[in-house]
Amino acid sequence: MPSVEIIAVGSELLTPERVDTNSLWLTAQLNELGFEVTAKSIIGDQRERLTQAYRQALASADVVISTGGLGPTEDDVTRDCAAEALGVPLEHWESLWDDLKAKFARMGRPIPENNRRQASVLQGGESLPNPHGTAPGQWFGREGGALVLLPGPPRELKPMFSNHVMERLRPLAGASVLVRRTLKIYGLGESAMDEMLAPLYPRHPEVTVTTLFTALDLEVHLLASGATSELGLRKVTPLELAVREVLGLYVYGETAQSLAEVVGQQLLAAGKTLVTAESITGGLVAQRVTEVPGSSAYFLGGFVTYSEDMKHHVLGVPEGMLAQFSAVSAPVAEAMAAGARARSGADYALSLTGYAGPDGGTEEDPVGTAYLGLAGPAGVESRRVKFVGDRELVRSRCAQAALDWLRRALLA
Repeated sequence: MPSVEIIAVGSELLTPERVDTNSLWLTAQLNELGFEVTAKSIIGDQRERLTQAYRQALASADVVISTGGLGPTEDDVTRDCAAEALGVPLEHWESLWDDLKAKFARMGRPIPENNRRQASVLQGGESLPNPHGTAPGQWFGREGGALVLLPGPPRELKPMFSNHVMERLRPLAGASVLVRRTLKIYGLGESAMDEMLAPLYPRHPEVTVTTLFTALDLEVHLLASGATSELGLRKVTPLELAVREVLGLYVYGETAQSLAEVVGQQLLAAGKTLVTAESITGGLVAQRVTEVPGSSAYFLGGFVTYSEDMKHHVLGVPEGMLAQFSAVSAPVAEAMAAGARARSGADYALSLTGYAGPDGGTEEDPVGTAYLGLAGPAGVESRRVKFVGDRELVRSRCAQAALDWLRRALLA
């Protein structure tokens, strides 16, 4: 199976503020074509390191795909480093320069002279058009493979790859394709899940299994190759069904589905509505629910009742209950859910109250403790949860726990 290495270029990707998402999308496209991604790397805007990274990748992979660093500024060194690694010069294409000048003219702006750098193409290579930006991509074919230079912004990279790179790669892909299935898991630890699934693996030696632990859930990735997608799927499907049977309700979705999306589909299918009453999460559950397109069909709204006064005046939580049990307690969580449901007319109400930290908490209910409430046609319930992590992580995990509780209730 032909191999691919992906190099993401840009010093900004080495900071805490930016994440390389292009490589994830590219990997999915490449797997469908029949390529195996064997390595990914992020390299800053440093000529020597980037040139060496290209040399190493070109020596070990059939296809090298580079993203970013095709702009007009001095720190956009991708073209120069690729040329040095390949041992070919860069050529100025006057036709590209004319295209760039025309783009700027259409925007009503004069073109800076440094944009001339974007009209430089690897000798023997091809320019890939970019209708969504000023940075043309490049394709440099070599025996059995290629070096591909793509712009960094996803809105430019994705259409360029789909429209101009995929068809060039297809003849290099070989006879097999890769099929991947991803299952999303909530409520299990990684080691516990592995213990449950380990007996299945020897029965399906043609399927590669990897597990991914995230801050909120687990993912099980199943990967198999075949002459066609259908044949690859025949290998993956029996193991997928076995995993689903063993894990049962712990499996909440697949591929890129979010828990909020799954819950939304359940509510829509059942013709039910939801309201939220949040304290510890400050509206985070409502945010996740409304991130899903079409959520207005089942989500009525949310109450953010952070203070005790708001819990009492807006949701009707009795003052005596707050005084007796405190705002972080099972009775208050139930009262919040019942009050939100009664005031909104929703079929279901989720409530969340707790200590996110870093301050607060008690000996009995330390920081990280939360009480969730669920009010529905069957009545009102509450449950206590406890999470570790910083304030943001505790809040995020509380929101996920509440959504999963509702998911399970809707399946009952």
